[in-house]
Formats: sequence, structure tokens, C-alpha cells
Amino acid sequence: MAPPILQLTGARLGFGGRPLFDGLSLALTAGDRAALIGRNGAGKSTLLGVLAGRVALDAGERFVQPGRAVAELAQVPDIAGWDTARAYVAAGLTPERAADHHRADILLDGLGLDGDAGPHTLSGGEQRRAGLARALVGDPDVLLLDEPTNHLDLPTIEWLERRLDRFRGALLVISHDRTFLTRITNRVVWLDRGTVRVRGDGFKDVDAWIERTYAEEAAALARMDQRIAAETQWLREGLTARRTRNQGRVRALAQLRAERRERTARPGTAKLAASRAGAGGKIAIEAEGLAKAFDGRPVVAGFSTRIQRGDRVGIIGANGAGKTTLVRLLIGDLAPDSGEARHDSRLQIAYFDQRRASLDPETRLRDVLAPGGGDHVLVGGRPRHIASYLGDFLFEPGRFESPVRSLSGGEVSRLLLARLFAQPSNLLVLDEPTNDLDLETLDLLEDVLGDYPGTLMLVSHDRDFLDRLVTSVIAVEGGGKVAEYVGGYADYLRQRPPPADPRVRPSAPREPVPKARTEPASKRKLSFKEQRDLDLLPARIDALAEEIGRLEAALADPDLFARDADAFAAKTARLDAATAERAAAEERWLDVASRAEELGVA
Repeated sequence: MAPPILQLTGARLGFGGRPLFDGLSLALTAGDRAALIGRNGAGKSTLLGVLAGRVALDAGERFVQPGRAVAELAQVPDIAGWDTARAYVAAGLTPERAADHHRADILLDGLGLDGDAGPHTLSGGEQRRAGLARALVGDPDVLLLDEPTNHLDLPTIEWLERRLDRFRGALLVISHDRTFLTRITNRVVWLDRGTVRVRGDGFKDVDAWIERTYAEEAAALARMDQRIAAETQWLREGLTARRTRNQGRVRALAQLRAERRERTARPGTAKLAASRAGAGGKIAIEAEGLAKAFDGRPVVAGFSTRIQRGDRVGIIGANGAGKTTLVRLLIGDLAPDSGEARHDSRLQIAYFDQRRASLDPETRLRDVLAPGGGDHVLVGGRPRHIASYLGDFLFEPGRFESPVRSLSGGEVSRLLLARLFAQPSNLLVLDEPTNDLDLETLDLLEDVLGDYPGTLMLVSHDRDFLDRLVTSVIAVEGGGKVAEYVGGYADYLRQRPPPADPRVRPSAPREPVPKARTEPASKRKLSFKEQRDLDLLPARIDALAEEIGRLEAALADPDLFARDADAFAAKTARLDAATAERAAAEERWLDVASRAEELGVA
């Protein structure tokens, strides 16, 4: 086994109170490609800083093989003091590569950055990309990356995956992007309540591993509790008579109790739930000929769409292509240059802002949730104490008096979700909601959105998140072009035209083009049944859609079950059947329509 390049032994670090970790040991060798996972606040970024040598330990030892280079992308890169982005990135070159400034230009181009830009002109996302370029430029022996995909668009994430695939040093990365971690890592380092557990099978099936670990821990704690109860009962039954002969057993019980106190319980899980408004009409948004340009540059040109109630739409595209602009046009937050977007009169929109611009850093958490004052917030029409409600989102008691500026990136995201989910809505619009969330909160958010009965519009670069949630994709492709695709992100990859961006390589193999048929002319037509289905199924699909709408409206009556349980059961069964019938009819019609197009017949 190769000796470690970077190693921690007996590491201890705390910031008052209980230490973040104590007695922690971890080693990284060449070829290790490890995902560092754990809850927000577990100390992942701090541990990365310790490994980088940026954060000093209270006790223990950090060892780096002599002559080996360690590079880090920190959560907040310090880019001040440099004249240009190019100079900042080039400063990451190792002494033996100090003259290879072309490496900085290659990385700046790959990450879509202007090397001549001054640091003060870069946005937060651009500063992170510059920090990533600096970490990569020296081709270090150890690479430590904290959320490298945050603020990257999908083409750039795919570019980074290819870059890291060629990296032959030791890699440790913090990320919430499951697809990214599955593709680039071969180990998992789980930081949990001050200890690390290491899994050598890569990121796939990591959730099952975590649940097994928690189950084993719960079983061990239950056995310990039983032993403590038995020993305590023994003491109560005859402590005075046995004291002189059994001091060892008394001391053992005291030690057992102390050990039980030291065992930290499994951390809590956020209790997310979205408040719901009335269902609204069949069509949520209908847009015709939307167009918008800035300084003569088209962002959206002649885009039309119809978003029906219950649709789950993903919106993707490169940074700067106009995804947020399109969302604002669709929801009526931005006036188009031409065209229009019509909304259902009962539409109630809850909007998660990507830029977090709506939060004043000096505002207290309680005032974010209750700007009018008071200790309670309305959640789904019912009052909840602010402290209790924030506890559902994993905020410690008393934090509601803290200012927004005291929060981490993940806590800001959870605060915004708390405010968002308190609003009754039937259209949720989420612009990059996954940034800075830990994997467990991300999974819970996915469950909440999966159960949300209204319409969902989701802007995201998280491919796994999109595939699990959306049923159609709108791709903002630049130059005003916007196109719709059926299915999730993986389906989009199969359907999209070859990308023009040289950084992009399709992440999924393109389906082979079928060979042209050579049937005789007499056979180049649909069968009688196929032609009949092609002609009649659209009306059948529309009729089923209307029936489903009537059934859903009837079942939305909160008193129906109490008034007539049999009618409720019958309508529920018919709704399930009608939904299945419509899906089957749509699939059959698509098959026949595809064959008709292939044969070139009407």
C-alpha cells in the first residue's frame, strides 16, 4: 500500500464548547478520490481547511510528504490584493511551473472567465471559479475542493468532470451534486458528530450505507440502555448491603453512564413541508411569442409554451444564457419586449430567489419570517412560534434573534426555504435551490417537491435532482433560442442537437439513427388500426383529461370524505384508472404518430 501523501493523526479542534472533532485520523494517498460528506455544521469545510494547513489544530499532527503540493478551493476564496484574475490564478503555479502562465489562460477559458478582469469586478460565483482555476493550475499532489460545482453551469460541470478524471493525485471533495460525486470519486469520508467513517466502494449506494450505520448504532445504544437499566435495578435492590463488596460494579455503572452521555444522538432531520393553496385552473401559464433583449442582445426570441397545472418543468442552460430572465418573463415579474404570458386568475406563486437579494444581512431571522413583528408566523394558515418553526429547519433555539449575516450559505438557503414554504402557493418557482444544502436536506427537499400537488418550475444545474423531479425540460440555448424537451435531464441529453460549445461533450451516448426502411411502396402505409388510433385517440385523450379535471376538483372538497366516504373512494379509484388510461392512450398515439412520420404518411 502506498504511503499517505497527507495525513492527520489524533486531530482535535474546537471553537468553544464541544469540539468539532477529537482524536480524528485520516490519510490520503495517490489515487484516492474521496467524497467528504456530512451535515451542514458538522465541520466539513473546517476539516478541509485543516488538511490544507489553513486552519491550525488544537492538538494532533498534520503530516505532508516533503516536496508534495497541496491546493485548496475554499468555501470563500480570498481573491483580494491581485491586479487581475489571471495573476490570481497564476499564483497557484508551483515553483517548477512558475513560467507556465498559459496554463492559467487555459483554465480561465475553460471556466468562462476574463483573465484581465479585476478581482473587485467579479461576482461571488466568478470568484469561486477563479479559486477553482487557481487550485487546478499547479497540478498539485493533493486537491481539496469545497463545493466546486456551486455557481457552475452544466457545460462547465461536465468540463470539470473530464478535467478531474485525468487528475492522478489525491482528491478530497465536498459537494451536494450526486451525479458529480458518483462520477469522480472512489471513496467516501463521512464526518459525523466528530468522527470519520471511510467507505471504499465509492459514492453509489451511500444512503443505504449511512442508514445501516445508524441502525447498527441505534441497536448498540439500545443494548447499552438495557444494561444500564439492569445494573441500576441491581443497585436499588441492595446497595447498602453490597457496597463494601461491589465498589467495582458501582464504578463500572458510573463509567457506563458517562459513556452513554458521550454518545451523541443521531442528528435531527429538517421537517420541510410546503403550504398549499387551492388547485387553480387547468392552465397555469400560457405564453405566446415572448421576446426579450438587453442592449440589442436577444435573450428570449419568440418563445411560446403552455404550462398546465401539476406540470414539473426544469429550466437549464449555461450561465448568462437567460434562465432567470425566462422565469421572470413567465411569472410576470419582467415585462417582455413583445409577446405575452397569461396566468390563471387563481395562480399563487412562491419564488425562491437564486441571488438571495431579498435578504438584508442585518435583518434578524425572526423579521425575515415575520416582517410585521410578533413571535409567530402563519404556516399553511396556522400560527407557529418562530423558534419552533425554525427548529423544523435545523436552527438551534435562540437563533431567531441572530442577523442574517451570521448564517452560513447552507443556513441562508434553509432560511429562505422556511420563508418560501410558509407561503400558500400552487406554483413553486425555485432558482438554484440546491446550492449549499447538505445531502440529507437536499433529499428531504426532493421528497417535499415530489409530493407538492401544484406546478413546479425548477432552475438547476444538479442533474440528479432534475432527473428525479421534472417531467419536461426547457433549455435556454443562447442567442434567444429556447427549446422544450419531454422528460428529465437524461432524456434531454438524448434528444438535444450536437452542442456547439467545444467544452461540452454529451454525458450520455446518443441513440443510433435507425436505417431507412426499404419496404415496397404498397406497404408504406399505416394499418387500419394504426390509422384509426391516430385519428381518434386525440379526442379520447382530451376527454380523459377533462374527466380527470372534474374528479380532481371533486376530491379537492375537504368535506367530501366526511359527507360521503363511498363517493370519495369511488372517485379516487376512477381518478387512478383515468390517469392510467390517459397515459396509455398518449403512449399509443405517440408510437403511431412516430411511425406515420417515419413512413411519410399523414
